[in-house]
Amino acid sequence: MSWSPGPGTGIRMIEVAANGQRFEVAEAGGGDHLALCLHGFPELHYSWRHQMPLLAGMGYRVWAPNQRGYGGSSRPRGVDAYRIERLLEDIGALFDASGASRLTLIGHDWGAILAWHFAIRQVRPIERLVIMNMPHPACLAATVKRNWRQRLRLWYMAFFQLPRLPELFMAGGSGNTVRNAFRASAVDKARFPDEVLDVYAAAATRPGAMTAMINWYRAAGRHRASRATGSGVVDVPTLIVWGDQDAALLAETLDGTGDFVRDLTIRRLSHASHWVQQDAPEDVNAILSEWLPRGG
Repeated sequence: MSWSPGPGTGIRMIEVAANGQRFEVAEAGGGDHLALCLHGFPELHYSWRHQMPLLAGMGYRVWAPNQRGYGGSSRPRGVDAYRIERLLEDIGALFDASGASRLTLIGHDWGAILAWHFAIRQVRPIERLVIMNMPHPACLAATVKRNWRQRLRLWYMAFFQLPRLPELFMAGGSGNTVRNAFRASAVDKARFPDEVLDVYAAAATRPGAMTAMINWYRAAGRHRASRATGSGVVDVPTLIVWGDQDAALLAETLDGTGDFVRDLTIRRLSHASHWVQQDAPEDVNAILSEWLPRGG
């Protein structure tokens, strides 16, 4: 089962060639200011379905790509194809392919890791940065070092370094583990009915898909130098939207973010999980509409 947006959503599916890869992209709106929405694991462009119409209505051209390895986008072989440098190149190339002159970057989970690095490394100029449930890399590293509870919550990252077994665990049983990853940790479970979870499960059980998705973690584990952030400073206005009931990340990981981000806004939602933009879409959209300027 794949995502087929209804005509009333204003969302359309396009294919974009960038950085030698082919990307499935959900698109909405128009204009010269691109809002590029980056999903996490084990998600898809589908995870932005609630935000895309809002952003388009605010004057942005919205692109939500299935990132490399996900859905029907290109799935290069080998762990090295998923090094953070390659993933950042994809983002820059997608912006270039859009033909837009202005960029606002919005990321969740792994997409937010890339968004942080993209802003820190200044891969392309961006106007604003929106992060959802992913701390600044330096703040996360500091919390992991000092807090055993945070280390324990990230056990799966070590598990994902193993060969083959993670794929069997995650994609076995027709993708039931993927379904449970959302439903078990969501606060508002009504937001994740079977028809929603079927979209994620179907994408994750495509041949080779889960290996590609887990290779993001394997590449990060093998190439730690790639995750270096230098000064770590972000010099563009940054919004962090945080679901407090995150099963993987402690709110403590936000401590010290102001040391790296000069213009920082944090909005916390006590009733939302890690899947914040799907768990509490109305609240997230209200925050975005208040904080973001018009795209035009």
